Amino acid sequence: MCVYSRFARAAPCMALIGLCMLWAAPVRSLDLMGGDFRLHGFASLTLVNTTDNNFFGYSDDRVDRNFTEVGMNASWRLTSDVQLAAELLSHRAGGTDDGRVRVDYGLIDWTPLSREEGRAGIRLGRIKTAYGLYNKTRDVPFTRPSIILPQSIYFERTRNLTVSADGAEIYAERYGDAGSLFASFAYGQPQTDTDAAKVALVGLHRPGNLDSSLAPDLQVFYEGSGGMYRLGLTATRLDLRYKPGFGDRLQAGRFKLTPLILSAQFNAENWSLTSEYAFRRTSVSDFGRFFYNGTADGRSYYLQGSYRLAPRWEALLRYDAYYADNHDRDGKRFAAATGIPGFTRFAKDWTAGLRFDVTPQFMLRAEVHRVDGTGFLAVQDNPDTQALRRYWDNFMLQASFRF
Repeated sequence: MCVYSRFARAAPCMALIGLCMLWAAPVRSLDLMGGDFRLHGFASLTLVNTTDNNFFGYSDDRVDRNFTEVGMNASWRLTSDVQLAAELLSHRAGGTDDGRVRVDYGLIDWTPLSREEGRAGIRLGRIKTAYGLYNKTRDVPFTRPSIILPQSIYFERTRNLTVSADGAEIYAERYGDAGSLFASFAYGQPQTDTDAAKVALVGLHRPGNLDSSLAPDLQVFYEGSGGMYRLGLTATRLDLRYKPGFGDRLQAGRFKLTPLILSAQFNAENWSLTSEYAFRRTSVSDFGRFFYNGTADGRSYYLQGSYRLAPRWEALLRYDAYYADNHDRDGKRFAAATGIPGFTRFAKDWTAGLRFDVTPQFMLRAEVHRVDGTGFLAVQDNPDTQALRRYWDNFMLQASFRF
């Protein structure tokens, strides 16, 4: 059955959601207390079909509906320099996330310094991790450049490790004629209390637990010409320890992940060009002879262009590449040591997408991916690595609503 027929069978579901969203389109954000309290929300449903392999559920030669996002966020300005903000999120993504409601972020933001030329403050609580251009707003479909972010930088399979952390963040912003400078430093506990993070690192059916040391996160961005161009750097470090469970074949091992991300973006009137490059050093040690221990210097990058065809239409083209080990790009040495296919260590993804803003509150998106490699696929959706196929296509349709 062709892919168009599969999506046609799911069209009534998308149409029903679209009608509901259009009916609710006049709804705006809820502002109370003279605008000091604001409530926003969003919801999206994405249909996924792949020619081989599974992505966000069982999508191989079928249309899968296991990628949904529903969120509600609120902010309350207590005083001119103190604000509370929080978001409840349900994120369902195949085997990596079951959609249970959790606190995506919840913090108090104190800005003791706020002047015309800049401001500075501190955030305490569950804070969003500053990671590249898009991580802080990655959960809201309207703020993403595409249905899924470039997987070379923003992995979905380990999303919870980098999306937010419990701790503190100090930030400062400086505005001037030469441009604006934004800097932040955070120190917090990454979220390791879900199986998704553990499975992505040590595999399925492991009885042990994953824990993390406090993780530092530094980000600096410069904006020039009123946001026409942006240049940034992000540096973070994750120190994760695996505690074996009863009958575990693995020993008490350790992961050290130290990504460094360089970001650049140029925004013209009708088009944007964006690129990010990541140096990612990964150290795996002390797991014993039943695990692949070693050190790898990974590389990731993407080049993305978007063009506004009309006021409500936007097209996107992107090339996205990920290599787990820059000195073993094709994975041959890894395959010889483990018996696992070498193409699980890289992924090269050509993406073309189209966005249509039906109303300011309702958006439709279509996206096609042509992928070489399976480096960013989740083992929960693909438990048999020998059944994976190196070359595969991914087709996605998304309907999103916000208020």
